[in-house]
Amino acid sequence: MQELDLEYSSGVEVSACKNYNRSNMYYVAKRSIDIIVSIIGIVMLSPLMLIISIYIKMSSEGNAIFSHIRLGYRGRYIKVYKFRTMVQNAQEVLKNMTPSEKKEFEENFKLENDPRITKVGRFLRKTSLDELPQFFNVLIGNMTLVGPRPIVEAELVKYGEHGRKFLSVKPGVTGLWQVSGRSDTSYEERVMLDMNYIDNRSLWMDLKILFMTFIVVMKKDGAM
Repeated sequence: MQELDLEYSSGVEVSACKNYNRSNMYYVAKRSIDIIVSIIGIVMLSPLMLIISIYIKMSSEGNAIFSHIRLGYRGRYIKVYKFRTMVQNAQEVLKNMTPSEKKEFEENFKLENDPRITKVGRFLRKTSLDELPQFFNVLIGNMTLVGPRPIVEAELVKYGEHGRKFLSVKPGVTGLWQVSGRSDTSYEERVMLDMNYIDNRSLWMDLKILFMTFIVVMKKDGAM
């Protein structure tokens, strides 16, 4: 997809993102793990994904799989796949937010009590099952298993001077934010967690985060 080449008020020129140094061995190993794990995940979880798709279709109108435009490596626009957790007219509902909801959404790009989320959607988000289709993103190669969380274009300004570094890596299905409180963290803390990962990432760190993600999902900590 097209690459973002806009300049933000923070002074970040997205198209000028550079790749923060890591050995070629790291990238080859990371991509190999992404391919192997995503293929295994898709094959083993396909029956579950089929069942979830049926429940979504039965509970509300609309497609079972939802794709949302996010920023990927070097600011490229990518489609991130998830199970649909919101009503079909989510944008219309968003326009009717109360002043307090609007303020909350502008600050965090999410709502604690989101009226757009369906009953099935709340369960999927609570268990993180809504993110299973992102295995296809990982297999395609526009996402990785572990990395900064994918964001919409409007969120980049929140990263300020860190925007270029943020876009120097692929977004991940899971990362430090997801295993460090998730919804219980402020946006500023999320930014710092993303920067911490980029500065210190390694295969050992990735494996540790994957293990911690499994624990967090089982405990349902910090999910919405």
